[in-house]
Amino acid sequence: MSSRLVIIAAVLSVSACASLSPSGPQASASLEPRSGSSTTGTVGFEQRGGKVVVTAEVRGLRPNAEHGFHVHERGDCSAADAMSAGGHFNPKGQAHGNHAAGTHHAGDMPNLKADAAGVARLVWEDDELVVGDGPTSVAGKSVVVHRDPDDFKSQPAGNSGPRIACGVITRK
Repeated sequence: MSSRLVIIAAVLSVSACASLSPSGPQASASLEPRSGSSTTGTVGFEQRGGKVVVTAEVRGLRPNAEHGFHVHERGDCSAADAMSAGGHFNPKGQAHGNHAAGTHHAGDMPNLKADAAGVARLVWEDDELVVGDGPTSVAGKSVVVHRDPDDFKSQPAGNSGPRIACGVITRK
């Protein structure tokens, strides 16, 4: 075998081992419709080192529209309008804002962007939230989808309208 093939085989072997390494703590939420919507979906949270990878697939959204998407402070989606979930998860007492640009709540996440069929998919990494123990843990909180986009400016919650889906985040 040529040295070039040996190097390629070694690189592939290392890559395969890295992808098989165990992940950290995981949590998930099943989104249920609220406020008269038909919005459903799943949201996953996986600790990978110092980051949490958030994955979401949400259906029943307004086609080709953006929707606010946040972690909320209480793991309670019992109210018909999801107000039982409380405000945005904000353990550090920060102002609301865009996670990509300065001050923000720990629970502020990017807007979901629905396609023409009303389905939004998101894969996003965050270095503030955790899945395990600690003051910024998502476990026991809720995740909420809003009817309108978050403007990332209005206080305290981005003017994103009614809560159209909610799910309690539970550790796996």
